[in-house]
Amino acid sequence: MARRLPVIAVAKESLSQKRARTRNILGRLKAAYPDARCSLAYTNPLELLVATILSAQCTDERVNIVTRSLFKKYRSTRDYALAPLGQLEEDIKSTGFYRNKARALRACCEELVQRYAGKVPADMAALVQLPGIGRKTANVILGNAYGVAEGIVVDTHVRRLAGRLALSPHSDPEKIEQDLIAVVPKEDWIAFGHLLILHGRKVCTARAPQCPICPVNDLCPSAQLR
Repeated sequence: MARRLPVIAVAKESLSQKRARTRNILGRLKAAYPDARCSLAYTNPLELLVATILSAQCTDERVNIVTRSLFKKYRSTRDYALAPLGQLEEDIKSTGFYRNKARALRACCEELVQRYAGKVPADMAALVQLPGIGRKTANVILGNAYGVAEGIVVDTHVRRLAGRLALSPHSDPEKIEQDLIAVVPKEDWIAFGHLLILHGRKVCTARAPQCPICPVNDLCPSAQLR
């Protein structure tokens, strides 16, 4: 087994040292998950926007089941914007929090129709102005639908792993994102989110992280405490 990194070294590491450790983490996760990608099913930016809104507090597997029929019924932003709220709620009910999601989804699509001719903008500033769209959702859309790296997706998995790997001391997603941006090469911003999310699902789970089989356990101070 590789020599473990002393906790004190991580506590006192410089920014350049943290960047080097992050590059090592990134390289190992790429080797462990060569096919890491967005697990939401979509064929265009609108479908990804809808799926990402529905994914809040819901598994991607469940979202993909729901959108299989949803995307056949609603094919444009205008379809969502004009949908009776009660019907839209029923169509997405199994994703949970369906009333809030239906309102956000319809309001977002109304705005897209009114301001962007029904198109999903490829611009962070424009996206975060839309109802129901925060930086996380905007980063998902930009990175996966448009291949634009404006930031790093911070969901519950990334938030948890950023803390365990001592890449960020914060709990606020936007502060975590800025900490990650400082240490992850820009060309890997999109991939890094996918890698941490997949690793968080498969190995570094919330309740029972599998540190003995983790490919980055010698680079992770949390692994030393288990």
